[in-house]
Amino acid sequence: MRDSGTLSGTSSGSAQRASPGLRHERRAEGHRPSRWRPSRRDIPLREKTLWRMLYETATRAAEILALNVDDLDLEHRRAPVRSKGGATEWVYWDSGTAHLLPRLIRLPDGSTRTHGPLFLSERRPVPARRPAATDICPHTGRARLGYDRARVLLDTYAGLDLHQLRHSAATHLGEAEVPLQLIMGKTRHKNPRTAMRYVKPGAEAIAKITEVLAPRRRTH
Repeated sequence: MRDSGTLSGTSSGSAQRASPGLRHERRAEGHRPSRWRPSRRDIPLREKTLWRMLYETATRAAEILALNVDDLDLEHRRAPVRSKGGATEWVYWDSGTAHLLPRLIRLPDGSTRTHGPLFLSERRPVPARRPAATDICPHTGRARLGYDRARVLLDTYAGLDLHQLRHSAATHLGEAEVPLQLIMGKTRHKNPRTAMRYVKPGAEAIAKITEVLAPRRRTH
């Protein structure tokens, strides 16, 4: 590791699983969850950290799951990921992720993991299904958390899709009136048309700009 250092659900009460039809409808309407607040006690630390990191970095889930502990630049709150085109690009997180990461990589004896996958599966792999050495934690012997398992867990707890966290981040940036070019830089979308699908102004923003169309006030 470089030397630098709750989901607030879509419904109240305990997590409720959305039906496949509802999930599809939400995605089609550009539905986004509320801001991610890692406070729910029924959600494990690993899931809190992964979901918060996906939201704050606005990064593809596969890229975050591929991170190793030694990729982290904790001081500058960033890590390098390999993009779709093969280029290495930096992604950045904020205080929510920064608070959770040190807890995630802490071992039971109080020491810290320094190498191996950042997000680990619940148990060690059986010999017949042992992955490559690069996908096994040298400290615990546990394998890297897979995309399918991560997808199932988010669906189970919140009825959401992993990719929705990235879309949610882009939408919230758009609602905060962040310029499209900066949103593209954050999400690393190359095509403006693709990025604009997730940058839809909310009702408050539309109401605010309507003031521009109001009759001009007399100055005297």
